[in-house]
Amino acid sequence: MGKTKDIREAVEAELDFDPLVDDGDITVKNMNGEVALNGTVPANVSVPATVEAVASNGNITLSGTVRYGSERAAAELAVAWLTGVRNIQDEIDIAWDADPVDVTLSVQEALDRNALILDDSDVTVDAEGNTVNLSGHVRTWAEHDAAIDAAWMTSPKFPLMSL
Repeated sequence: MGKTKDIREAVEAELDFDPLVDDGDITVKNMNGEVALNGTVPANVSVPATVEAVASNGNITLSGTVRYGSERAAAELAVAWLTGVRNIQDEIDIAWDADPVDVTLSVQEALDRNALILDDSDVTVDAEGNTVNLSGHVRTWAEHDAAIDAAWMTSPKFPLMSL
């Protein structure tokens, strides 16, 4: 019975951890060791309700505030495929209180976990003000993208990154 409860709690914790999942209307049930998820989720959980879109003559202006860069990008993607869209003006602010030291450590830990970034990599992280600077060398464009993505996902308040 203890393991069964642990499985349910682990699933609930993972749903709560993932910023792309709105688990407000999801129930997790343990059915003899098998987990069943029941409920509903919003159509596009990656775009928070704090984002607004205004359209005029094929031009869409996005505004509001998000916590993560991925939410800002998801808002653009959500409207980019619509028929008749000619231009997207993104005025979404990224706002999240974070200590630059914590951000530096978090980004470095994310880089250490990333399989594309070798353990002997000389990529370093420095967060100062509202900027995260990545410096060093990467072998491939995929490593470059992995480093930028790690910084972007870990440090939502810091939109400017270079490598």
